[in-house]
Amino acid sequence: MSNINWELKNCCDKDQKVFIAAIGVFTVVILALWRTVLLTPFKLITVFLHETSHALACKLTCGDVEGMEVHANEGGVTKTRGGIYWIILPAGYLGSSFWGMVFILASTNLLTTRIAAGLFILALLIVFFIAQNGTLRGLCIGFIVFLAVIWVCQEMTKFKILRYVILFIGVMNSLFSVYDIYDDLISRRVHSSDAEKFAEICPCPCTGVGWGMIWGFISFIFLCASIYLGLVILS
Repeated sequence: MSNINWELKNCCDKDQKVFIAAIGVFTVVILALWRTVLLTPFKLITVFLHETSHALACKLTCGDVEGMEVHANEGGVTKTRGGIYWIILPAGYLGSSFWGMVFILASTNLLTTRIAAGLFILALLIVFFIAQNGTLRGLCIGFIVFLAVIWVCQEMTKFKILRYVILFIGVMNSLFSVYDIYDDLISRRVHSSDAEKFAEICPCPCTGVGWGMIWGFISFIFLCASIYLGLVILS
């Protein structure tokens, strides 16, 4: 542990500069293309991870997942029975931010990139069998094929394209989760949102908007932490 460069002394070397530059470029591209159809598949993947986080929280608290849906309008729903509801509700937004951080950190190493891609493909395959609508099933198959092709291209060339795809998904997921929290819970205040439901069952004197701001802050911390930890790993 003493050899870990937590203070980032002598930052930044070539790998760290490439890491920061890639995140910067991806952020600009994502913001520039935010309202275009080009980002729609990646937006739907963030919805997939949001709903998957609900499902995982349900299973981890001894509940049952009865089905999942992801809709073309970037909405989604996870049908659960049992489990601890006050854990399941925030798991969508916070879990999505967490997975964004995981993908960003996984991209710092070729081995962890392959592990992340493999586990992601496995998750897509599992969800395919519990998906309850065609959009989610098509999304699962589409991204399984996409990641498999990218993986093969990486192994057959010198350009580590899979690494950058995983990083892009991580950045996209981190940015989308923060935006989604702001859009659903703060700017428009969707009354059926997870935060509004959470405010109803939580004894704390906090509104859905309040919980949205708290979750948004936590999501932003996840994003900052992923960049910092990525630089530490690469140092």
